[in-house]
Amino acid sequence: MKERMEICLSGAGGQGLILAGIILAEAASIYDGKEAVQTQSYGPEARGGASRSEVIISNDFIDYPKIIESDILLTLTQDACNKYVKNLSRDGILVVDSSIVKEIPSIPAKIYKVPITKIAQERLGTKLVTNIISLGIIEGLTKVVSMKALKKAAYNRVPSRAKEINEKALLLGIDIAKEIR
Repeated sequence: MKERMEICLSGAGGQGLILAGIILAEAASIYDGKEAVQTQSYGPEARGGASRSEVIISNDFIDYPKIIESDILLTLTQDACNKYVKNLSRDGILVVDSSIVKEIPSIPAKIYKVPITKIAQERLGTKLVTNIISLGIIEGLTKVVSMKALKKAAYNRVPSRAKEINEKALLLGIDIAKEIR
């Protein structure tokens, strides 16, 4: 991992991106012993409006809690891709949900197209774990946090009745990352 990683998880309200950002920040700070900060923004709509979670993970003190230039950008909607891709670093990683995002800009970053929502529905029977699959993909591609830390943070945040499906989603995301690397 670089000394400082800036990660933007973007999409629409209801996709669980705020929770995903919290899980990622907790994995880094509580379980991996790194510095981490998580911020979020979302539109006034409860569901369907713009949603973004920013996570900064560093080996050193974080003196500014907002992303300047994303190293990793996850986009689960076309609007999110259009809006946040301009903040992706030239050597960054763009992960797009290709079941929703159809127009991917031509940029110098590394681009991974994965039909995350479609995979969640087809393999696990629900779109509700799209965010957890996405975290598994990010971990598998970047190792920004350890798998052990990500599992602990996820299990700590999801309801006990949903732990099994979330574990499957996390492992599925890691397997997907292995396939697309």
